[in-house]
Amino acid sequence: MHKRHEQFKLLRAGALLLAIAGAINAAEQPDTAASVSTPSDQGQSPEPRAGARQYRYTNRLIHAKSPYLLLHAHNPVDWYPWGEEAFRKARKENKPIFLSIGYFTCHWCHVMERESYSDPAVAAILKQNFVSIKVDREERPDIDRLYIAYVEATTGSAGWPLNVVLTPERKPFFGGTYFPPDQLRSLLEKVSDSWSKQQDSITQTAGRAAQQLIQMVSKQPTAAGDLRPAIFDQAYRQISSAYDGTNGGFGGAPKFPRPVALCFLLRYFARTGQRDALEMTLNTLRAMERGGIHDQLGGGFHRYSTGVTWLVPHFEKMLYDQAQLAIVYTEAYQITHDRFYANTARSILDFALREMHQPRGGFASAEDADSRIAHGKPETSEGVFYIWTAKEIESVLSKPDSAVFEYAYGVESGGNIPAQQDVRGELSGKNVLYEAHSTEATAKKFNLTVQQTSGKLATARRTLFEARSRRPRPPLDDKIVTAWNGMMISALARTGQALDEPRYLEHAQATAKFLESHLYDSKTGKLWRSFRAGGPGVHGFLDDYSDLISGLLDLYQAGFDVHWLTWAVSLQEKQDQLFGDAKEGGYFDSDTSDPSVLSPTRESYDGAEPSPNSTAAMNLLRLSQFTDRPRWRDAAYKTLSAFAALLQSNPETLPALVSALDFRLAPTKQILIAGDPLSQDTRDLLRQVNTRFLPNKILLLADGGIGQQQLARWLPFVAGAHRIKDRATAFVCENYVCKLPTATPEVMARLLDAKN
Repeated sequence: MHKRHEQFKLLRAGALLLAIAGAINAAEQPDTAASVSTPSDQGQSPEPRAGARQYRYTNRLIHAKSPYLLLHAHNPVDWYPWGEEAFRKARKENKPIFLSIGYFTCHWCHVMERESYSDPAVAAILKQNFVSIKVDREERPDIDRLYIAYVEATTGSAGWPLNVVLTPERKPFFGGTYFPPDQLRSLLEKVSDSWSKQQDSITQTAGRAAQQLIQMVSKQPTAAGDLRPAIFDQAYRQISSAYDGTNGGFGGAPKFPRPVALCFLLRYFARTGQRDALEMTLNTLRAMERGGIHDQLGGGFHRYSTGVTWLVPHFEKMLYDQAQLAIVYTEAYQITHDRFYANTARSILDFALREMHQPRGGFASAEDADSRIAHGKPETSEGVFYIWTAKEIESVLSKPDSAVFEYAYGVESGGNIPAQQDVRGELSGKNVLYEAHSTEATAKKFNLTVQQTSGKLATARRTLFEARSRRPRPPLDDKIVTAWNGMMISALARTGQALDEPRYLEHAQATAKFLESHLYDSKTGKLWRSFRAGGPGVHGFLDDYSDLISGLLDLYQAGFDVHWLTWAVSLQEKQDQLFGDAKEGGYFDSDTSDPSVLSPTRESYDGAEPSPNSTAAMNLLRLSQFTDRPRWRDAAYKTLSAFAALLQSNPETLPALVSALDFRLAPTKQILIAGDPLSQDTRDLLRQVNTRFLPNKILLLADGGIGQQQLARWLPFVAGAHRIKDRATAFVCENYVCKLPTATPEVMARLLDAKN
């Protein structure tokens, strides 16, 4: 089930017990925790559609751009997209709204699509008694956050598919997640009967629930006291208390990477020197890379592990995971200078560029977990693209080489997947590839040299990768989401910068240009949320602005094209205008002027992604350093203060926001290099910065041209920076007070490493 933060647990215990007040007997509500045997946010894929075929049914979703909505376009259900047409019909016919929310790579969403929404009997009940609306949560995160908060508050857990019944005014009065077909039919009939007999009571209850829901999603509890460094220690203690010292990672099954927590631990190590914070992170990164969650042949990481080890993943691959994990591995490399972490970061980005990059530019959202078992057959299975029997491997590799490979990668004749993790009985006899034995141990086992073994394994991986490429590929959700592409800009720019890989910087720049051309309206200054089928979809949300701004700041510091910094400033001004909460601080997740949504939400939980408020706080702090705008420093502090109660009580839920607080409270270095960015002496100085983990710094280049002129408009001290004795020169400053300039990389290194 979808795990939310502690705030909801606290709220549920108080006044926000949003029961449906007798409209439906509580005993008849579904036990959503028992109705599925694996987490419902595991994004497995739908059965791919056959090519050109005739469909018996077609509904309004046929005009959608979203791949998820299009999967339901041939259901017998009379689906509507979210919008006034559906609301008007509900009001006119006095019918409740059946709202179903999911996403393209959500397995149980597609189970319901096949089992229930393709069932004419279910469709008939929905058409007669409800107005049915289908929403892609990735296109409309504002709607999803609102109603998932309701379901979690009323049932104790939530996930996808999310199914909620609303009054015609869109006020919720019943909700759950996955329902088997018989249970769904029974529930729909009971809800319809209750609506016809107890409409006034339900409407009153839904009205009260809506008021409480609005309070819950848009307000934060008040806090007392200042935001002090003790918060860092508390966040570290809370995160480390869940550390799995045996397997790496945090918590039990299912086990998620959660890069936001790993990034915080690296910052905590940089702040305090606490070695355990570093070791927990490095051990987790090593265990993940060796595990089945890492695609050992193709690179990239799957969504999460279904068990307490990293062996059996849920096989979908999300763009936002690739971006964040590439950054974490890059930061680990900057701290350790161990090529293992650099090579893993490269493999992640190379996978994304090979498999997720779109022909016109930008990156697709996700790759599915399920795919067809064989070409020309409609049957699908989870992970079938990635898993192997021993016989399949032995048919591809020669006998001596297959024995070496199988030993190294844990292949067993009867399969290596535990029965309890084979939920649907489809993985029996199959193997997930993982690093069971090191190259050194494998060499010893087969009386080979390490070099011979390494060569054999590399050749075997290439051969198996080529054989795998002939299998039916998992479907790709090819919509280009602004927020996640902003994350990829960060990953490409920062990894390219740290590893001195120009091709990554070039792809980061190309992605930024694509977003500026296709997902930005220069006339209004607004972003679009996503791009697919030749055009944009809905207007952007807070995370689209915050993640793209973050990416542009990283892109400037990697390539020093001041255009990206100027665009970031413009986007921040538009973000403040559209989403800012002038009264309480922080930002709403969506434009407050949208009348179709009961209330804008204000997300703070740093889960699979950093919350947009956490990213916004960090952006404001960084931008205030680039532009010396006090109002952005103040806005950053107001954003932090808006979530002070959670920061003080449960900072583990907000590690990205705690990282922003670290930037706020730590001394910030301004590193200014005067020189030609293409010259070797400038590159030598930049390398001293780029190969170090310096989380609380900004990097500026005085290029003697328009870039320096623009920077000087914001930061006058930049105007006087110039090369000394015709050599590139570094100015290492703190709070704009600079130490003596130097043209010597070794001296610069000492200045960067100096403790305050």
